[in-house]
Amino acid sequence: MKKISVLSLCLLSVYWTSFAQQQTKHKQAVDYVNPLIGTPYAGFKKGLDGGGTVPAVGTPYAMTNFLAQTAEPKMGLNAYVYEEKNIMGFLASHQPTVWMGDYGYVSVMPQLGELKLLPKERALAFEHSDEVSHPFYYSVLLNAGNNQKIKGEIAAASRAAIFQFTFPASEQARFIIQGIDLNPELADPSNDYGPRMKSIKGYVKIDTVKNEITGYNPDRMSAQIGPDMPNFKGYFVIQCNKKIASFGTWDNATVSPSSLEQLGTRMGAYINFKTKANEKIELRIGTSFISLEQARVNMAKEIAGRSFAQLVTATRNTWQKNLECMQPEGISEDQKSIFYTALFHTMQFPREMSEYGKYYSGFDDQIHTGSSYTDYSLWDTYRALHPLLIFSQPDRVNGMITAMLQMYREGGRLPMWPNPAETNIMISTHADAVIADAYVKGVRGYDTKLAYEALLKDAMVPPDNDTSLAYGDRDLWTGYEARAGLTAFNSIGYVPFGKTAESVSRTIEYSSDNYSVAQMAKAMGKASDYNKILAWSKNYKNLYDSTTGFLIPKLADGTFVLFNPKNKLGRQDGFTEGDQWTYLFGAMQDIPGMIDMMGGREKFIAKLDENFNGNHYRHDNEPGHHYSYLYDYCGEPWKTQELIRKHTTENYRNEPLGINGNEDCGQMAAWYIFGVMGFYPVTPASGIYAMGAPQFPKLVLKYKASNQPKKFTVIANKLSAENKYIQSVQLDGKSLDHPFITHTSIINGHQLVFEMGPQPNKNWK
Repeated sequence: MKKISVLSLCLLSVYWTSFAQQQTKHKQAVDYVNPLIGTPYAGFKKGLDGGGTVPAVGTPYAMTNFLAQTAEPKMGLNAYVYEEKNIMGFLASHQPTVWMGDYGYVSVMPQLGELKLLPKERALAFEHSDEVSHPFYYSVLLNAGNNQKIKGEIAAASRAAIFQFTFPASEQARFIIQGIDLNPELADPSNDYGPRMKSIKGYVKIDTVKNEITGYNPDRMSAQIGPDMPNFKGYFVIQCNKKIASFGTWDNATVSPSSLEQLGTRMGAYINFKTKANEKIELRIGTSFISLEQARVNMAKEIAGRSFAQLVTATRNTWQKNLECMQPEGISEDQKSIFYTALFHTMQFPREMSEYGKYYSGFDDQIHTGSSYTDYSLWDTYRALHPLLIFSQPDRVNGMITAMLQMYREGGRLPMWPNPAETNIMISTHADAVIADAYVKGVRGYDTKLAYEALLKDAMVPPDNDTSLAYGDRDLWTGYEARAGLTAFNSIGYVPFGKTAESVSRTIEYSSDNYSVAQMAKAMGKASDYNKILAWSKNYKNLYDSTTGFLIPKLADGTFVLFNPKNKLGRQDGFTEGDQWTYLFGAMQDIPGMIDMMGGREKFIAKLDENFNGNHYRHDNEPGHHYSYLYDYCGEPWKTQELIRKHTTENYRNEPLGINGNEDCGQMAAWYIFGVMGFYPVTPASGIYAMGAPQFPKLVLKYKASNQPKKFTVIANKLSAENKYIQSVQLDGKSLDHPFITHTSIINGHQLVFEMGPQPNKNWK
């Protein structure tokens, strides 16, 4: 390949000068995004998780995330952790979140002097003050020793990227390429390396004529909790624009100088060259899950003919276009960064899994024609992210649903947590809620007949081993879990304790998903299915113990498991990531039924007050994300207004430690965006939003409904820290006399105006 010309260097210098001036004069939405928000491993308090985000570069929903690597990732650890002081590679990653695994990855690392190959040995120190992070560009200065620095820069699209490195003068400069990293030192109960080290090997090949490294990586970190996928490979093509002087390969501690090919479990290649002072060397990287040839196609379509600066500009423009869907006004610079970073986080997952008309499926281990997505964190994202995408990404929603239906067709079940194969992570079949919610809201650009078939199967058909397996969290793969314990749920009305793990949480969540399935049945004229499945949506009540005042475990014979209400119950007691408080108000589909169950309005309010005043509410834990809005349903919406003010401000900051809890693929961010807009989708597939209180003086939402452009403006008059209470609300000049608004009203409306004041209006409820 050609060396970078003097003209190209001049153009790049002009670009960055122009870009810096533009930022100073007029910041656009994309310029407020801070990808470092949420990257620490630490949480807001001891024992809490960090945000689990990474400062990746690429387009929205990119198939591959390109980022600096500070750690060897595994299930439970991200590749970039803000607290780390060293960088060990520049990574092409597919890890969606900290508690899921990477797959088909590859990394490169610049180096000077002595050959050091393994990640911790080759790592170089850096300072965050020397980092620049945007959705479209990343750079960092690496301390290469002896007062020498290497600058690393990233520009990327969805499946391909350009890494650019500026070297000092050196007789021993090189790149280390690592194609697979099976490190048994990282083993723990969630990361069993033994089977993978026995069954798979990565491959790398050096071509000195083309100055190119190619290879594949068959590693999936979540393999132990998913099906076998013998055809799976992450392919890569890496092209260098500087002539390779010498080279070699390596596997673990074995180095093979002048070797052109390598197979192994912790292996890669290295290429050597001499550099002049401030010499820029460029690596162009293409990735694919289909073939090496497809990786080249992806490179050609996304980065061929583009300079580094041109790719930065193109990706920046793409982000700006996507982020323009929401335009807040009258807020501080920090608020703009928090808001646009949250919106950015809602545009990461599910990730694209297709490659220009073809896609690899982890559900049948085959290549198919069409478009697809993967990495759905459905236990989290059905609550707010997917409802938000109907507004913020309307052109993608049908494709995301179609991808889930492809998984159903190819594997026999809708996904729970594909990574990229099913993993059975978390509980219940919340794809049901996502699809039914979209259908009820008029989004129907997919095979609706197949969709209903898939939802009905979730509600009616137990998994194959339903009566013989407990289906514990992260159990080794035995088949699709779906709704484990469904045999009992559909017969005795609950999932019994001692038979199926996490029985209380499952009973509550199956009840909720049944409501969604029932609403789709109703909308499609399936009256018999509707009546049967809607009745099952009330099953959660069968676990309510009036003596303790909680939903608690019950044995198959109908006997409650006794416990002291002051003690927290955990996973071993029938709950998923929480205790009896976490799930007490979890029946989001039947709030009037919950109120009656707990003894009426006053007792329900008292229990809800106790939940918040007793610090039982955890904003970092998704099952309670709708709890702040429950006061709307029992006549005290001003308490909802107080809580939305509190939690939109306390849990989100414009700094790296800026998200209270794991971002979980956009759910935390989506909650925040609905929070500041002033309404929230409490009950999936109902078509109804509960009002909180707007947190910005003005927010303009631009979207499409039925493929027609729409604009909806939310105005909060007299809003301030003191004026946090709603006095009245008007939709297009017509007063609303209750704290609810329908989806139909929004898409047919234009302007929602809130009058705010310092005291609650207790007559508006």
